[in-house]
Amino acid sequence: MSSADRADAPIYDSLVEERGDVPADVRRTAEETLREVGRTLDFDLQGAGALR
Repeated sequence: MSSADRADAPIYDSLVEERGDVPADVRRTAEETLREVGRTLDFDLQGAGALR
């Protein structure tokens, strides 16, 4: 939800106060997970031809 959308939805602010910003937390966790997976696993498919 963009900041403009939040301005039009005052209930969002009260929900964030009450429950926390769950979408932002999920987004942050997903980004961290993708970075960790990128460091841990090598998805380089250039050598895939050698497997055939």
